Amino acid sequence: MSHIRFEALKDAKNRPEVKVTPPSTRISDYFGANVFNNKAMQRYLPSTTYKKLNAAIEKGQKIDANLADAVASGMKAWAIQNGVTHYTHWFQPLRGTSAEKHDSFFRPSADGTPLEEFKGSTLVQQEPDASSFPSGGLRVTFEARGYTAWDPSSPAFIVESGGGKTLCIPSLFVSYTGEALDHKTPLIRSIDLLNRAATNVCRLFDRAVNKVTITLGVEQEFFVVDKALFYARQDLVLGGRTVLGDAPARGQQLDDHYFGAIPSRVKAFMQDFEIEALKLGIPITTRHNEVAPAQYECAPQFEEVNVAVDHNMVLMDVMSRVAERHSLKVLFHEKPFQGVNGSGKHNNWALSTDTGKNLLAPSNKPKENLQFLTFFVNTIKAVHEHADLLRASIASDSNDYRLGANEAPPAIISVFVGSQLDKVLNELEKTAKVEVGKGENMYIKLGIDKIPPILLDNTDRNRTSPFAFTGNKFEFRAVGSTANCSLPMMVLNTAVADQLTKFHAEVEKLEVEGEKRELAIVKVLRRYIKESKAVRFEGNNYSDEWAEEAKKRGLSNLRTTPEALTANITAKGKKLFIDNAILTEQEIEARQEIHLENYLHQVQIESRLIADLAVNHVIPSAVKYLGELTETIHRMQKIGLEDDLEMITDTARRIAKHINKATKLIKEMINERKKANLLDTEESATAYCNKIKPYFDTIRYETDKLEQFVDDEMWQMPKYRELLFVK
Repeated sequence: MSHIRFEALKDAKNRPEVKVTPPSTRISDYFGANVFNNKAMQRYLPSTTYKKLNAAIEKGQKIDANLADAVASGMKAWAIQNGVTHYTHWFQPLRGTSAEKHDSFFRPSADGTPLEEFKGSTLVQQEPDASSFPSGGLRVTFEARGYTAWDPSSPAFIVESGGGKTLCIPSLFVSYTGEALDHKTPLIRSIDLLNRAATNVCRLFDRAVNKVTITLGVEQEFFVVDKALFYARQDLVLGGRTVLGDAPARGQQLDDHYFGAIPSRVKAFMQDFEIEALKLGIPITTRHNEVAPAQYECAPQFEEVNVAVDHNMVLMDVMSRVAERHSLKVLFHEKPFQGVNGSGKHNNWALSTDTGKNLLAPSNKPKENLQFLTFFVNTIKAVHEHADLLRASIASDSNDYRLGANEAPPAIISVFVGSQLDKVLNELEKTAKVEVGKGENMYIKLGIDKIPPILLDNTDRNRTSPFAFTGNKFEFRAVGSTANCSLPMMVLNTAVADQLTKFHAEVEKLEVEGEKRELAIVKVLRRYIKESKAVRFEGNNYSDEWAEEAKKRGLSNLRTTPEALTANITAKGKKLFIDNAILTEQEIEARQEIHLENYLHQVQIESRLIADLAVNHVIPSAVKYLGELTETIHRMQKIGLEDDLEMITDTARRIAKHINKATKLIKEMINERKKANLLDTEESATAYCNKIKPYFDTIRYETDKLEQFVDDEMWQMPKYRELLFVK
């Protein structure tokens, strides 16, 4: 019998705490030290090059060869000065992680003289093999060529790993024929689209506005377990979550972990990864214990959305690497442990102008409140119009375990605005007659002056809402902790931009017909408020009553990923992306194929893990213990103790029953899996969802019962009480 569990426990309990020393007592001394930011560019680039680069980034212009050469020269000098030997185009293919191919600055010249070389053409474009990345049929194996293209709007950075340093250049990834093969390309398209649409609407109020920036703050939840315990659980190693495991007597029911003192070993780890993140320019400011034992959260301040997404991907990588130094493992899976809180990635989304206005912040000036209402109502209308696409954007096998589990928002997409703003919208909708005065009096008669300047204290936050207004931003709470935020942000940006474009056209039409601008705006907003009212909900999204009410309102409740993903390929879904030049029809179809393939492969892996752990770990331990019980029963019978055998016999019968039941269910599940594997991608994903996944809980019930009965000394895998509470 293997004792890997007890060896892992011994290792976990005897870990020395790693001492962490920050580079300085002041974060400002080392923040962004590993980033080719404005400070570094001003030092290493000629002033004309620096100005041209910033102007090109600001206006979204193409960077010519001469400018690229000058930037590459300065970037190389900065990188080498900081000990960098290799560079890579860092990109985000259509999978859960980033990708990189490292090349050395070193080049031997024709006469053999060693040189350090980095040209502008190399900075701007590279050619990694595209055939082995997910492409959904856009590329086939013998068509290998793909291109990475430098994204100058996200600064290059240096990653320190394995004793070396690598210059990472954020990049797009496209096929030889130009299709997007990554998450970043459509996100950048949506950013440009929303900037143009929002700027046009802003100029209805303020002609000085020339640009609108989309900002994002990403809260990251995660679990931390000891490295030895992690490797003693095959399901954690291969699947990221525990597919078996009985709940401990104590979980999160005492509410003692939430916001409690961070265990010293975990705190050292968090301080360590924060230092690395801060050096990479990630403005991380918050850390705390989350609801479940061994669960934590960190969060940065708001940044431009493209940079924020890149930073979140980098942060997850940094956390995983730094955890190794502390003999820990980070679990980003949405539901690594059954019966306790799962993990999300709350996306706090807002819009701000180049004149310094947050377009989602109410003001003490009535005219500015009309502008606020315009963006506020249009966002709600966009969510109502494209709720199914937003649901599809957060769909995954892992997030299905979390959504609707009374710990996270349900699969029904709704919007929470708070009682104060709900009242304002209701009043504006019902106003029978709109009078026009002059100056501020006009806005008073419109009812716009009733919005309080600060809403944070005027309404409670609703943690059950998937899309909640929280005072000066919207919080998309339903995004999963493993997700690349590019997808939900791309969908949200596109939906809002499309809605703002329609709004602007409607207002202009009314103005042409002779309507005063303010009245035209209010008239359109009033209709939008009425049309999108069904998506607004202020109550408990966890309740059964809400599910019934949502159905009456015509809101979708797409509980599973295969159901949710169908929204991407509806005529309405395709039209949104194609008409706005975010995705082509081929790109949409390819991504649908990739999402479905990823789903069925994840469920397939979990199915195999369940069978493997049950057959090769759980059942052998149970059979061995059953043999010992049977031997004990025989011995007791021989010495005439039949009357004292009731409890032991009952235990033996229970163990035999659960072994037989688990074995039968596993055989049935494997047969269903064989059938599903013969189907096409869509049918296979649906079969894995409806035919195979239901076996997970029934098999788990039997194996978890065995864990309750089998001698603790014989149980090979670390138990929940050890994974969650041994720090």
